[in-house]
Amino acid sequence: MPQPPSRPWHRPSIYDVARLAGVSHQTVSRVLNDHPHVRTSTRLRVLRVIDEIHYTPNMAARALATQRARRIGVLIDGPVQNGPNSTLRALERAAREVGYAVSAFSIGDDDASQMDSAVMELVTQGVDALCVIAPRESSLDLLRQQTTGLPTIVIKAEADPTWHTVGVDQRRGARLAVRHLIDLGHRTIAHLAGPMDWFDARERAQGWRECLAEAGLPEGPYVIGDWTADAGFEFGRSFDLGDTTAVFAANDQIALGVVHGLHGRGIRVPEDVSVIGFDDVSHARHFLPPLSTVRQNFAELGVLALQQLIAAIEGDVEPSHDTIQPELIVRESSATVAAQVRVASGASRRRWNVPTSWHPVAGSRSA
Repeated sequence: MPQPPSRPWHRPSIYDVARLAGVSHQTVSRVLNDHPHVRTSTRLRVLRVIDEIHYTPNMAARALATQRARRIGVLIDGPVQNGPNSTLRALERAAREVGYAVSAFSIGDDDASQMDSAVMELVTQGVDALCVIAPRESSLDLLRQQTTGLPTIVIKAEADPTWHTVGVDQRRGARLAVRHLIDLGHRTIAHLAGPMDWFDARERAQGWRECLAEAGLPEGPYVIGDWTADAGFEFGRSFDLGDTTAVFAANDQIALGVVHGLHGRGIRVPEDVSVIGFDDVSHARHFLPPLSTVRQNFAELGVLALQQLIAAIEGDVEPSHDTIQPELIVRESSATVAAQVRVASGASRRRWNVPTSWHPVAGSRSA
């Protein structure tokens, strides 16, 4: 006997929630929009029904009612790097919790000229606001030429008169790292910097420079590279360290490469040279040795960026700036100079035979 056709799936509506919770659909709407004048017991009952029937708001209808798409456009410089990726994920999580969606456009490391097409694509999607993650100076110069009229926030540590900004205090993070090495007794501290077109790389280099100056120490070797472990490996493999006893790497990937390169020459971390990174990537504690680094709170950064954006969407047009403080994470890749001297033999640290192909940038003792 033929079976009757099954009933087609019915997407739960706001009216279904209202009927099952025993309230009006206006009350459900107030709960969804976090309206303050809803009794706690009623709010909990509505939220329980929403969870039980897997109701999701009709964003298209909401957009028509509010004249907003409830969508944020995100431009990401250097999308393969840990910082931009982590910031994007944090922003997406924060946005979902308040009913916003995120559309992202990635700009390649070597092509800031994509900014024009990126902005155009996001604007045509009807986004309510723009967020720029991990900007380079070249990409922001292009963004300044755009006239979208959209509220815009830029994720960077320095305030900007043009846009809302929020960021981790990169300079303070670098100072925490270098101060840690100085407190361990290091007096010649090298810095492997990221590309100087990146605001974060500049701030970290400046923090290294300032901390050494305040301690009355000369600037150690200063090498500008990219953000990759390969750059750190090349440094560790071939750079003539001279009197250098510690290396501050601009990110954890560079630090990983440095440790690997030094290991190939028989130079131990931290027994011979201390190494500290920046970011505290999820696997930094599993490096050999576990990496001392500076932690950035990307979850807090995402929430703070979203709060600023929503305030801007709702009419807060005066550029604002917020800063999140980084945290020093001390693990096993940094040690006191005294410990290094005890472990190393008297002359072995000066018998490193290395190629001369790697040199500091011009004026290595200054910026």
